[in-house]
Amino acid sequence: MIGYLQGTLLSASEKGLVVLTPGGVGYDVVAPMSVIAKLPGKGSEVALFIHTQVAEKAIDLFGFLKSDDLDLFRTLISIDKLGPKKAIAILSLFDAEHLREIAFREDVAMLSTVPGIGPKSAKQILWNLKDKVNKLKPVKLTGKDDSLQGPQGEYLDTLAALKGLGYAEDEIRPMIIEIFDAEPDLDAAGAIRAVLKKINAARS
Repeated sequence: MIGYLQGTLLSASEKGLVVLTPGGVGYDVVAPMSVIAKLPGKGSEVALFIHTQVAEKAIDLFGFLKSDDLDLFRTLISIDKLGPKKAIAILSLFDAEHLREIAFREDVAMLSTVPGIGPKSAKQILWNLKDKVNKLKPVKLTGKDDSLQGPQGEYLDTLAALKGLGYAEDEIRPMIIEIFDAEPDLDAAGAIRAVLKKINAARS
């Protein structure tokens, strides 16, 4: 089984990439858009953690830049009726850290934004995923190495309140993380004010 590939990036598209190894063999690798977007330019060196899936008529390779993302992909495809195609679609929208957070708070609406996954499927996926991702690695709150503990309630309350005001998660989540990173002891009310101040400053 292939578990790791390193070589020259020959091509990349929304469907995946081709890696040419030093031995002269080019491997066709499926990857989520979150990986494709971070690849270097054509002709550059690239290294990928690989999941090899052997079927009756094909051998498919799925590539990831981090071992954590590979672990999460394998966790996703271990869920009943959630195959590689849907797992790649999920990881195209959410990185490992964000997906763990979504599972932690059981955010059905957010997971339902993935094409091909409706509310019913999202609920079942999260029900299966929450316990599995907690065993993999703690959910991070910030860019540091601390896990989502201590201020997690304040963080989630802040996120929920701002989403209730109509702000998109993609817009406010980085701001909330930045604020709690700078002031870990801040309460939800203070964090909400800080986020609104950032939003007003950016729009003025």
